[in-house]
Amino acid sequence: MRPLILTLAAASVATAAPLPTLAPALRAQAPAVRLINAPDASTKPVFGTIAAVRQLANGAVLVNDIAKRQLSLVDQPFASVAVIADSVSGSPSAYGTRPGGLIAYLGDSTLFVDPADLSMFVIDPKGAIARVASVPRAQDATFIGNNMLGSPGLDASGRLVYRAGLARVMPSAPPGSKGFTLPEPPDSAALVRIDLATRKLDTALFYKIPKVKLNVTQTERGISATTEINPLPMVDDWAVLSDGTIAIVRGQDYHVDFVDRSGAISAGAKIPFDWQRLTDDDKVAVIDSAKAAFEHARAAAPADGAGRAGMSAGALGGNVIVMSRSGDGGTRLGNGGGAGLPPVAFVDASDLPDYRPAFSQGAARADIDGNLWVRTSATRAGSAGAIYDVIDRRGGLVDRIQIPAGRQIVGFGKGGVVFMAARDDNGSWLERTHR
Repeated sequence: MRPLILTLAAASVATAAPLPTLAPALRAQAPAVRLINAPDASTKPVFGTIAAVRQLANGAVLVNDIAKRQLSLVDQPFASVAVIADSVSGSPSAYGTRPGGLIAYLGDSTLFVDPADLSMFVIDPKGAIARVASVPRAQDATFIGNNMLGSPGLDASGRLVYRAGLARVMPSAPPGSKGFTLPEPPDSAALVRIDLATRKLDTALFYKIPKVKLNVTQTERGISATTEINPLPMVDDWAVLSDGTIAIVRGQDYHVDFVDRSGAISAGAKIPFDWQRLTDDDKVAVIDSAKAAFEHARAAAPADGAGRAGMSAGALGGNVIVMSRSGDGGTRLGNGGGAGLPPVAFVDASDLPDYRPAFSQGAARADIDGNLWVRTSATRAGSAGAIYDVIDRRGGLVDRIQIPAGRQIVGFGKGGVVFMAARDDNGSWLERTHR
C-alpha cells in the first residue's frame, strides 16, 4: 500500500509575528540563493517513495523506500540496485508491514528500524544485515522508525536521539456526566536520548509541534471527533549534527539552539530571512488551498484491512486523533482521515499568522560535514524548487541553495555530496550531486 504523505504546515510555534522592521536589515545579511550543481549520477525510476538514504564507506547508498517497503543498496556508480530487505520475503530479515526508518549508527554501520515487529536490523559497512536487535522502547517504536517525523541519530555519547511518542489520548467522563471529554492534543513534543546498552532514557528538551484542536460530537449513532487545523502553524524542528550535537530550529524568531553532550544549551543568532507578510486575501487563499489538498489526499487514501479508511498520523503533524466507526460495528480511537469519516475543519483565515512561517515541520536535516540544512518557505521569482538555508555549527547562515523543481533532499554524503529524490509517472529515482 502506498503511504499517504501530505504537507499542510510551514514553520515554528508561538503567536507573535516577526517584526516587519527587521526584514530589510536581515535581507542585507543573507547570502545570495544559488542553484545546486547538476547531478553526476542517477538511478533508474525503480523506487516508490524514498524517505531517507545512507551513504556507506565504499560509496554505495542504502535507500529506504517506504512505498514499496524495501531496503535497497545502490552501488557507487549508480548502475545497479539490489534489494536487501523486502516486505514479501517472509524471512526474519523482511522489511516489515509498515514503513521503517534508517538511522546512521556506530562507525559506518546503520540501523534499520521495523516499528511493526519492534525490531532493528544492524547493517554492516558493506550493506549486509549483520544481526537483528529489539527496539529500545516498544512504545516509541513508531517514532524511532519513522524517517518522516524527524531524523533520529546518535549524540556525542552514543545515545540514540529521537522524538518521544505522544501520550495515549483516552476519553474521560466528568463525574455525573453522560458524555466524555478528550484532553487537548499537545502543542509540544519531547526530544529524548536513550542509551542502547542500559536503556536509560532522559529528555533533552521540548520543541513545538503543530497544534490540533479536537471538536467532539455525541449523537445516538455514537461519538465522533473532528479536528480543526491551522495549515500555517509556527513550529520548531530538529536534527542531530554529525558531531552528535542536537540542533533545534526555533520557528518563533528563526534561530538554532544547540544541545551538547552535557545537555548545555547555546543559542545561535537569528537567521537572516525575508519574512513574507500575509494579506487577508493571502490567508483565504492558503485555507482554500489546504482544504483542496486535504480532500484530494483523503479521497485517494486506501482503506485498511478492517474496512476503515485511514491516513498517516504524520500527515498532519503526528497528533491527529479521530473517533470513528469500525467495520465490525465497534468504535475506535485512532489516527484520523479517510473516506467515510467526518470532514476535517480548518481554522478561520483570520486566525492565520500575519507572516508566513520560515519553515515547516520536517524541514531540518544534518549533512555529514557538520552543517544543518533547513528547507524554507522562501521563493524566487521565475524559479521553482525548494530553497534551503545551510547553517553552520555556530548557528550562522553560510549558504542558500535551491534545488530543481520536483526534487527533495533525502540525505547527504561526505565532502558536500547531496542525494535528491525525483519522480515522474514511471516512478521515483535517486540523484547524486554536490553542494
